[in-house]
Amino acid sequence: MYETILVAIDGSEGSRKALQHAALLQKTCNSELLILTVFRHHSMLEASMSMVRPDDPENMDDAMRGHAKEVAEEAKRLAAEAGATKIRAFVKSGQPARTIVKFGEEHKVDLIIVGSRGLGDMQGFLLGSVSHKVTSLAKCPVMVV
Repeated sequence: MYETILVAIDGSEGSRKALQHAALLQKTCNSELLILTVFRHHSMLEASMSMVRPDDPENMDDAMRGHAKEVAEEAKRLAAEAGATKIRAFVKSGQPARTIVKFGEEHKVDLIIVGSRGLGDMQGFLLGSVSHKVTSLAKCPVMVV
């Protein structure tokens, strides 16, 4: 039924539930499971604000990318523990909903799975309205968990 499933992960409880559903569907359909974590690129103003912390000289985008990689790898491990196979994890920068949909189109996914609520803007990952935006923009079916 589904050859390629995309699940968007941000580390929130909602995205973990979406991951569990994605792992179950992947096993049932013997499809490929793509895990995507999106982090938002910060403006120069936001990046300059990080300079006020001399004990943490890493730039904000690098810190966000590093955290996103950790979230994606943890999700990959959890999916495997749930019995999923054929799993690949990706990290992308950009506006979450548009990045998820574009990634899905580029990888010709048959289904996108997202959590109904994410971490929120302060954490810089999936926003509360991302699931709504993805359902509006995607050309393939979207499952909101």
